[in-house]
Amino acid sequence: MNSIFKIIELFKVFLLEIGELSYFAGRFFKEAFKRPSEFKEFLRQCFYMGNRSLLLVAVTGFIIGLVFTLQSRPTLQEFGAVSWMPSMVSISLIREIGPIITALICAGRIGSGIGAELGSMRVTEQIDAMEVSGTNPFKYLVVTRILATTFMLPILVFFGDAIAIFGSFLVENIKGNVSFLLYYNQVFDALEFGDLIPATIKTFFFGFAIGLVGCFKGYNCKKGTAGVGLAANSAVVFTSMLLFIIDFIAVFVTDIFYDL
Repeated sequence: MNSIFKIIELFKVFLLEIGELSYFAGRFFKEAFKRPSEFKEFLRQCFYMGNRSLLLVAVTGFIIGLVFTLQSRPTLQEFGAVSWMPSMVSISLIREIGPIITALICAGRIGSGIGAELGSMRVTEQIDAMEVSGTNPFKYLVVTRILATTFMLPILVFFGDAIAIFGSFLVENIKGNVSFLLYYNQVFDALEFGDLIPATIKTFFFGFAIGLVGCFKGYNCKKGTAGVGLAANSAVVFTSMLLFIIDFIAVFVTDIFYDL
């Protein structure tokens, strides 16, 4: 019986968390269209998030391209289909692997950073001081960060995909002596707008989810300094779960439109 009550209690906490997150998202949309726009802070956050994550995304994308090609090549060789490698790698990376892997990396890098930063500001009462001084902390701290993650993640995904395809080319060039021009001609011949548009659209939702959850956990941080670490940790876990849910919905909706 105790275990049943614990499950019910956890379910109640989960539903309460979802409700508070929804209210937080509604407040974001309400504040996002109000003046002043805090455009300078938005640009600063874009630079901070994009510049700090660029190297990590590049290294990860390069390794993904290398490993994916090295693992797939022997199987394709068995069927005499090595010539399909550029098409398979490009479609797989652009449609699914690139966006979700980059989003998960940014969830750990950016989401945890936002949660820890805003959590420490809440614990040290800096947010309360901003409210007393007449500044809108939600507009300055939350709206700018969510917008920055929403617009920067698609750029990071494009960059990561390009590096991953280049890593795949290096393997093909070494193993199969494929030229740069031939490889990239096959890559772009295989890709269609139907591959690029859905993958691009869902990256905006990925970025929005990363910024929203990170800001939500940090802005509502409690329990003193111990809560800062908890906010950063829970931001990454909650965001990762949300990214997979969004990805499933995006793939499901895309599949419906493809069947029509």
